[in-house]
Amino acid sequence: MFPLGTVLMPAMPLSLRIFEERYLKLLGDLIIEENPEFGVVLIERGAEVGGGDKRLEIGTLAMVTDIGTLDQFYGLEAKGGQRLRVNAWLPDDPYPLADIDFLPDLIWDNSLMPARVHLESKVRKLLTLASEFGDLPYGSDVELSDNPMDACWQLAGVLPVGPLDQQDLLQSQSADELISRTYDTVIALEEALQAMVGELGVEPEEF
Repeated sequence: MFPLGTVLMPAMPLSLRIFEERYLKLLGDLIIEENPEFGVVLIERGAEVGGGDKRLEIGTLAMVTDIGTLDQFYGLEAKGGQRLRVNAWLPDDPYPLADIDFLPDLIWDNSLMPARVHLESKVRKLLTLASEFGDLPYGSDVELSDNPMDACWQLAGVLPVGPLDQQDLLQSQSADELISRTYDTVIALEEALQAMVGELGVEPEEF
């Protein structure tokens, strides 16, 4: 397990620079695996380095796609896979270990496609507006998967929100709920950004 200060969504990329000794050992163990993977959960309180943190239960399997060096650090690239629930944390040996169950994958229904397409339009417009306030990890031209369920996770994953908001989206129990929650989050962000634009005396674009 690798507790982090960020949320990993299914179908989203993860890039890690690794320098702490216990996670260097994890990296070494992953290298010898045929299909290297590990669990990622959000740290609710505490720091990523040194342990002693409080971790949330719902997380995501990270499927490793590359292991090497990143900016003179050891590191890896991974992609979010199936969601998981931590039943119990086990003693570190030397890195965090846990007893987990995998959560069912969300089932895509083609009747949701119009809502997904509309959500994509709203997210891209939001990212355009939000980019006026600073650099973002993802721009309005972000590429999405051809798989509609993966694309829904990605639309949630690219939103410029805090980790607890992303954690709420991660815990969605259906594709419809994920789309609805993501849409509600977009609307709330849009209203907040438009208010900020208004305070600056600039007319926001119509959404």
